[in-house]
Amino acid sequence: MLKVIPLGGLGAIGKNMTIIEYDDQFLVVDAGLMFPDEDMLGVDLVLPDFSYVVERADHALGVFLTHGHEDHIGALPYLLKQVDMPVFGSRLTLGLLNGKLGEHGLQGKADLREVGPEKTVEVGPFQVEFMEVCHSIPDGLGLAIHTPEGTVVHTGDFKLDQTPVDHRLTALNRFAGLGRDGVLLLMSDSTNAEVPGMTPTEISVGKTFETVFATAPGRIIVACFSSHLHRVQQVLDAAARHGRKVAVVGRSMTKNVNIAANLGYLTIPEGVLIRPAQVTDLPDEQVVIISTGSQGEPMSALARMAAGDHHVVHIKAPDTVVISARAVPGNERSVHRTVNRLFAEGATVIWGSEAQVHVSGHGAAEELKMMLNIVHPRFFMPVHGEIRHQHFHARLARECGMKEEDIFILENGDVLGLADGEAWVADRIPAGMIFVDGMAMRGIGDVVLRDRTHLSQDGLVMAVVTVRAQDGSLVGVPDLLFRGFVHSGDEEELAAQAQSELIDALHSDELQHNTDTTVLKLHIHDFLRRYLYRKTRRRPLVLPVVVEV
Repeated sequence: MLKVIPLGGLGAIGKNMTIIEYDDQFLVVDAGLMFPDEDMLGVDLVLPDFSYVVERADHALGVFLTHGHEDHIGALPYLLKQVDMPVFGSRLTLGLLNGKLGEHGLQGKADLREVGPEKTVEVGPFQVEFMEVCHSIPDGLGLAIHTPEGTVVHTGDFKLDQTPVDHRLTALNRFAGLGRDGVLLLMSDSTNAEVPGMTPTEISVGKTFETVFATAPGRIIVACFSSHLHRVQQVLDAAARHGRKVAVVGRSMTKNVNIAANLGYLTIPEGVLIRPAQVTDLPDEQVVIISTGSQGEPMSALARMAAGDHHVVHIKAPDTVVISARAVPGNERSVHRTVNRLFAEGATVIWGSEAQVHVSGHGAAEELKMMLNIVHPRFFMPVHGEIRHQHFHARLARECGMKEEDIFILENGDVLGLADGEAWVADRIPAGMIFVDGMAMRGIGDVVLRDRTHLSQDGLVMAVVTVRAQDGSLVGVPDLLFRGFVHSGDEEELAAQAQSELIDALHSDELQHNTDTTVLKLHIHDFLRRYLYRKTRRRPLVLPVVVEV
């Protein structure tokens, strides 16, 4: 039986990771991360739960990458610390990955193997074929995984741009050839399944840049994703045509531009690039700044400019700021906050769908239907999308003539079995989330997140109680410390009352001679929780500390 097991990428945008398994051997398609929701307090990154891979490391044949976006490669440094297996990807994808591995002390230690279009790699029972796909980052690949049960086609993230910036078209002829030969399962990008028509071409953004560059009276600041190298290329070209110099700011933007230029994926016009420190040496009308911060990230270069906190660039009139990206769902408030601050500092801000300064890197409904029709799979599994995207994509498949029973809308952890021309959900494995706090994966579970939410809403009360080790009797007066605990009364009066009541409770017959500090902590915690709720109708996090002398 062939097994297809999504560990991430379904039901949400991010942490894409899929297992393809046959005869107890498996390969992995992508290993990405997701950025935390607002309620994941203190969490830096979210990874797919790849314990299935770790537990079966001896049977792992390798990781096959579709492209270099964080939601497809970001989990790899954490995975490769636990599992030693080769990683296959295009030249730029491996270049970006290698930079990430360096941050984790793994540069030069991982087995990275470069592949490209029209190449085939044989691993175990699989033959993996690579095909060009056009996306919002260069060097994207689709995969045709030939197995003993049939061919599985994974499109990767794609659009059918007929005039891409790098002239690298999606290989429709090869996708169609696979369709003629027979495809068992199609796994296709669902991100824009609910968007009618076709996604506009990337060069339409370049035409808008031309207008902005021709009319802007002062400096131009363009914020976009650091991986959107096609967008960066168009900014560089427009700047050269209009006699402007370009400075790159933001750590990730600087790193990605350097990697792409060194690998030949960016063509920097002669004499256009300057150091950020040189911005103040030139007249404003000769300056362009490419920056991170299109999502309003608090510590990004653009957000710091807007807050007057950037070490080089300070927003002023008549700066023109172009936010060349769509707000990722959940980031709207951060983007609006940054836009408001930019306006307050005197800048003209160009952003939003009406401004035509951004187009998606994902195909819309008509492009998805074209992929379905030319691949003509026996079974179909929509991937890379939220639940509604998967359902919209399934509807498109039905419009293209596929039967309901041949379409599988799965959840992360479902095991799709394929054998003898049949497909069914055969099993389910654990497929949750791993939270990253700092640089390491930590055991941050629901309890920790609940405590952090609790702290943010109701604050903290710490009680320090000193007792004699010999008999457990109270020494001195308990200290109560309030942090972020809001109530309607006088804080000092409430603390004094709670202190008095706590002393009485500690002098009770039940606790007076108790020398078990664990029991004491429990009673202190429960008493203060009840008392403070009765007085304030709030439930702060109570932290009892018992000191023995």
